[in-house]
Amino acid sequence: MQKTVFHIPKMDCPSEENLIKLKLNDFSDIINLDFDIPNRKLTIFHYGNFQKLKKALDGLNLGSKILSNEESDQTVFSEQSNQRKVLWIVLVINFSFFLIEMITGIVSRSMGLVADSLDMLADAFVYGISLYAVGGTLQRKKSIAKIAGYFQITLAVIGFVEVVRRFIGAEAMPDFRTMIIVSVFALAANATCLYLLMKSKSKDAHMRASMIFTSNDVIINIGVILAGVLVLWFNSSLPDLIVGSAVFILVMFGAARILKLAK
Repeated sequence: MQKTVFHIPKMDCPSEENLIKLKLNDFSDIINLDFDIPNRKLTIFHYGNFQKLKKALDGLNLGSKILSNEESDQTVFSEQSNQRKVLWIVLVINFSFFLIEMITGIVSRSMGLVADSLDMLADAFVYGISLYAVGGTLQRKKSIAKIAGYFQITLAVIGFVEVVRRFIGAEAMPDFRTMIIVSVFALAANATCLYLLMKSKSKDAHMRASMIFTSNDVIINIGVILAGVLVLWFNSSLPDLIVGSAVFILVMFGAARILKLAK
């Protein structure tokens, strides 16, 4: 791997940083970009010839100049270390709540909780493969985000089949108390996950995918809580099935956003 340091005189604010990231976004052999805006320096860890990077930066007319180019055996970067820590935390939280919501959803006969548990499982899967993406090339990070999107679509289709089965069949009333209590705890867990992911301030595709999934989860938890209240109010299982359907629609929209992000 090579380490190339550029001096970019006109890189004096985050807007130039974002412009550079967009310009270099399609280079699949870039491992890490380290911006030092106060000193107008950009360090790129990459494979392949550095001349094509220089050509791309020259096209931005920011006065870029190569300061050094050398071989590097560095494999861990500060941003990547932080990403791993955050992803491990949210993975454990989501997998734990997958087990909790699946068990309580089956026991309480709540499609909303079962749907949310599957969404939690999908998120745990997303965080797991995102851990694999940390430290990889930009292209690999996009590929990981794409896999996550297709996995979400698969779970959504399975969920819709189950919702249809319950609409057709004669299902017993779900336990609204369990729905509300478990969803309140799940909401707190997802809010914590979203805070940690947003705090990382990462713009990598796999991390942004994780933020999208988790923001959907917060909305879903609120929906299941509302469904529990409506089950009690109307003495009907219909609100639970409607919310279950809405959960899978949100999952589909989230997956579509991820696939768009991964292009």
